[in-house]
Amino acid sequence: MSNTVMSGNHTDQQMSALEETRTSLCDQFASISGSDSAVAQCYLAENDWDMERALNSFFEAHMDSVFDVEDAEETKDVSGNKRKEVNSSDSADTSGAKKKFKTGQMDCIDLTAEEPTCSSSVNPQESPAGSVVTESNAEDSNLSVISWNVDGLDTLSLAERARGLCSYLALYTPDVVFLQELIPSYIQYLKKRAVSYLFVEGSDDGYFTGIMLKKSRVKLLESEIICYPTTQMLRNLLVAQVTFSGQKLYLMTSHLESCKNQSEERMKQLRIVFQKLKEAPEDATVIFAGDTNLRDSEVVNVGGLPPGVCDVWEQLGKQEHCRYTWDTKANSNKTLPYISRCRFDRIFLRSAKTGPRVTPGHMALVGMEKLDCGRYTSDHWGIYCTFKT
Repeated sequence: MSNTVMSGNHTDQQMSALEETRTSLCDQFASISGSDSAVAQCYLAENDWDMERALNSFFEAHMDSVFDVEDAEETKDVSGNKRKEVNSSDSADTSGAKKKFKTGQMDCIDLTAEEPTCSSSVNPQESPAGSVVTESNAEDSNLSVISWNVDGLDTLSLAERARGLCSYLALYTPDVVFLQELIPSYIQYLKKRAVSYLFVEGSDDGYFTGIMLKKSRVKLLESEIICYPTTQMLRNLLVAQVTFSGQKLYLMTSHLESCKNQSEERMKQLRIVFQKLKEAPEDATVIFAGDTNLRDSEVVNVGGLPPGVCDVWEQLGKQEHCRYTWDTKANSNKTLPYISRCRFDRIFLRSAKTGPRVTPGHMALVGMEKLDCGRYTSDHWGIYCTFKT
């Protein structure tokens, strides 16, 4: 009788553990896909509770048609002309002031023309005689980047939000763009419009990261995808080796594991990022930019930043106006029953140990204006940052 009772208790414990595991998988699936637990359970059960297969199946079923309406509208434009709705008076300046632009009534953003030699966001100034004074060589060598989690998993107004991203690219003309939460249809949309950029992708299905390189300014040497062995959310580290103004750069982006209860996995991934930062050649500058989902205590728990590596926001004086990149108090794209203000998106810099040093210039948040659809470009603010090379 006692053996029977013990066997029954053991079975109950196994069933309880299995239920807890599957409930956790459903919660993770729902968080990643933006769906609910019922949808999560359906896709996971159909795919033998394999998270990666279930997510890929979900994305293939739901994401392909996101831009269908947008593409159909473009076919009606028989002239093929594209308009760039950016006023010169609204162009960016190095003060980091908020930028204004219009995305309403736009068929698309024309990003096909190569920018002048200087990719600085400052407009050329006109002399009293009306002649144009070009940027100095020093300013010309500055590197500009944008890092942004574009929330491609949220299909609501996604085409218009993608146009919003294109508007910011046209306005700031960054040399490098680090993107997270891309989906295949989103990046295909960008490729059709941002032809002056070369795309390096962290995957070709599901959702993933990407790096855009300004062809006239940045030369790609090679790229690499580094897997996170224990991720449950399809996360990895994307690395691009490039040259810029004669200097060797290692550009890295990642979307570290999401959710508060994934702290241990997130710190495992952060250790891999830090290790890769340290391993880069001494004659190369390394810039990591991405959605880290980090809490400050987690950086402390992995031993802090490696020697020679700085958190750019901290290096620039911890300016309050660009602290919170995830801010549900100011950003209404996500409806949450609580206010959350976090510095999830971060940029790390390790300057080359030999040769010219790269130092942070200035930083500002972008994407803080609502689009005509009543939503923001993403539920994250983007980070615009310059570096002196």
